[in-house]
Amino acid sequence: MTSTRFDVLGIGNAIVDVIARTEDDFLAKQKMRKGAMQLIDEAQAGAIYDAMGPAVEVSGGSAANTIVGVASLGGRAAFIGKVKDDELGRVFAHDIRAAGVAFATPPASAGPSTARCYVLVTPDGERTMNTYLGAAQDLHPNDIDADAIAAAQIIYLEGYLWDPPHAKEAFLKAAKIAHGAERDVALTLSDAFCVGRYRVEFLDLIRTGTVDIVFANESELHSLYETADFDIAVNALRNDVRLAVITRSEKGCLVVTREETDAIPASPIERLVDATGAGDLFAAGFLVGLSRGVDYRTAARLGALAAAEVIQHLGARPETSLKNLARDNGFDL
Repeated sequence: MTSTRFDVLGIGNAIVDVIARTEDDFLAKQKMRKGAMQLIDEAQAGAIYDAMGPAVEVSGGSAANTIVGVASLGGRAAFIGKVKDDELGRVFAHDIRAAGVAFATPPASAGPSTARCYVLVTPDGERTMNTYLGAAQDLHPNDIDADAIAAAQIIYLEGYLWDPPHAKEAFLKAAKIAHGAERDVALTLSDAFCVGRYRVEFLDLIRTGTVDIVFANESELHSLYETADFDIAVNALRNDVRLAVITRSEKGCLVVTREETDAIPASPIERLVDATGAGDLFAAGFLVGLSRGVDYRTAARLGALAAAEVIQHLGARPETSLKNLARDNGFDL
């Protein structure tokens, strides 16, 4: 195996989050399913933006959030994702590079505008997302930098990428290159409704070994195996993949291997402000731990710490150095 240039390279939708606080009755009026992510077109995007309250713009996207977390933890991080050469596209590129992430995907000069996600946060911290994929869905196999993939210890793919057809091809190309270079491929299932759309394909990715590591929350796991019985779903997952992590909000997480299931508690928080990005930042901590060769339990504790930081403020990216936070909490990174 050749030496690595990156600890983790993420491939995902390059999205700018537009975040606003709202009440439950606004969601009902807009016919939104609380806690879910729905895909919208440009006209719907404009209508939601006009109806929602004052908003904060923050570069986002599930895998991009994870990769920014990796960089904040001191990891060598890279990201592949498509933006347009427009105002929001420049915002995204600036933000991710400023966070210490290598980002070299050329922007699109034509076609739909840069993707954005309208994130509505209710008083209980739950987030409801409306995503206009725009330029992000034009990610193409040609955008996959084979040298960068082969030089990354872990490739991290987001389930949301499975919506656009070319992005799906890019995803499979990256996994093939990674395995050819003896690297690990991780997949986050992203969203229970995403799993509902692509259950058969996701199971095929897992069972054929296209992915080596799976991240899921409880609702995604139940959707994947079409069962309300948590233990049955966990045992099915154990048989299908080498390593999986099931996040369970305040109940912590389960690390699932062929041999055992290990429960790790959540990190304590003072106040839940916004659950956006909790799973993304958990994955960042866990992957950095793996890349550093720590045991799974320690990696999960690092993930829990990163998740705890991000849910105590608005937005899905860390507001403090996670590397310093980890050191203050006894992690040797």
